[in-house]
Amino acid sequence: MKIFDNKVIVITGGTGSLGKVLTRRLLSKELGSPKKIIIFSRDEAKQHAMRVEYQHKQNVTDEVIYDNFARLIEFRIGDIRDYHSVCAVLREADIVINAAALKQVPSCEYFPFEAVQTNVVGPENIIRAIRENNLKIETVVGVSTDKACKPVNAMGISKALQERIFIAANVTLPKTRFICVRYGNVLASRGSVIPLFHEQIKHGGPVTITTKEMTRFLLPLESAVDTIFAVLKGAKPGEIFIPKIPAALIEDVAKALMEDRKIVITYTGIRPGEKVHEIMISEEEAWRTYDRGDYYAIKPMLPELVEAEPGLQALSKEYSSGDFLMTYEETVALLHKHRLMVDQENGEAEEFLR
Repeated sequence: MKIFDNKVIVITGGTGSLGKVLTRRLLSKELGSPKKIIIFSRDEAKQHAMRVEYQHKQNVTDEVIYDNFARLIEFRIGDIRDYHSVCAVLREADIVINAAALKQVPSCEYFPFEAVQTNVVGPENIIRAIRENNLKIETVVGVSTDKACKPVNAMGISKALQERIFIAANVTLPKTRFICVRYGNVLASRGSVIPLFHEQIKHGGPVTITTKEMTRFLLPLESAVDTIFAVLKGAKPGEIFIPKIPAALIEDVAKALMEDRKIVITYTGIRPGEKVHEIMISEEEAWRTYDRGDYYAIKPMLPELVEAEPGLQALSKEYSSGDFLMTYEETVALLHKHRLMVDQENGEAEEFLR
């Protein structure tokens, strides 16, 4: 059997950019045929739009919600912060992918306890629901961020705690495997820099960049989903998977998107809580990080969870976007490949840019 065959899969925050592409990939049945995919989120408008999209409706009326619970894709209104709605949605689940998050750095900085409620209390609600209701969940995947590595802002701190909460749960709930994925900005997802650059270019500029030195890993949404599939297939309890991906100067990304347009670039200065380079694996984590082909795996710190793997060589330094830069030409090629240029907003790219 493949890993998703006859499984009930819950995606928290499932109406986001990642959740939508993840759902499409699950429907392609590349890793098996799910019994049910449950999209759990608190935004009824996004759920309605996603339901209409997957039912291919032209003239939409209220009956699109009828038979919701009998369909392969089931939509559930609820909040990861609310223990009772988490219990209800997880009752029949086999696999949980926790993509619900507050992820905008400035918002979390002004409202840090709101970040705690979603990014820390939310994951704890999943664990509590499994423990107190003796749920049969096989695997929980926590979707994390580079900002959890050496965190300097409230969003990163809350995501780092999510990782530790899930990792520690393997000790007290050994029947469920808790694992994580960590990656940086997803290309063209909501709130990322490429949609911002597109809007600025369409309006004739200026294009705003914080600093000339800033670098970022460039991860396509499909690769984000690949990482989730990889961690489900290959991770041991408590491991965090990080994809090996190219990085670029943000200035090169902006210039590539501008093409030959005469648009001014302005430098605004680094924002509070922002890093010049994305760091996916810190120096302190490197000594317990190992190569898994297309991914790195960070082993947990808790000794109860560490399995000896003789012969494996740990990393010798941190994994930073500043060390893996593409040339300008390679950056242009990558943006063209994923149809992310300003004049290429069609088909799949529109899904990413919505």
